[in-house]
Amino acid sequence: MPKQRITKEMVIDAAFELARSGGMEQVMVKAIAEKIGCSVQPIYSYCKNMDGLRQDVTERAKCFVRDYVASHIDKDDPFRSTGHAYIQLAKEEPNLYKIFILHRRDGVSSLDDLYHMEASGQIPAFLAKSLNISVEQAKQIHLDMLIYTIGIGTIFSMTTPGISADEIFAQQERVYEIFMKKV
Repeated sequence: MPKQRITKEMVIDAAFELARSGGMEQVMVKAIAEKIGCSVQPIYSYCKNMDGLRQDVTERAKCFVRDYVASHIDKDDPFRSTGHAYIQLAKEEPNLYKIFILHRRDGVSSLDDLYHMEASGQIPAFLAKSLNISVEQAKQIHLDMLIYTIGIGTIFSMTTPGISADEIFAQQERVYEIFMKKV
């Protein structure tokens, strides 16, 4: 039987699956080699260091989160459904949610910097139109909800045996109503 050619993509795929199922702390060379079914040598040949590999896993997690949220948005209620999508993600994929939320964000020295890094530049105009408010109000309410959702999603993903999703969604809905009254 011919030897399997190990590719960098296979290494990243295996590392991502390990992180997805057990958290970033499971991303170790020996575990990756075991998952792929090879020696540790091919892993070392693609990864100069574990930080680089963990960064690749983080990038993959960020793409996963973006795709997940985009696929769960209700076009008739994008603002509310986006927040719900993040909470649903925290429930279904707690390890990826933690990687996404807890990854280092270089170059952020203000909430405005964070907002520009995390949110699409088109969102404020879209929300302003759909909610019939100013673009500046839309940006502020979106930032408020982003901060709140990250916080409650983190609590949700870090509790055991766990807060019920219904309780989290109800709390999120109460805050949504409060934010909407501001505008």
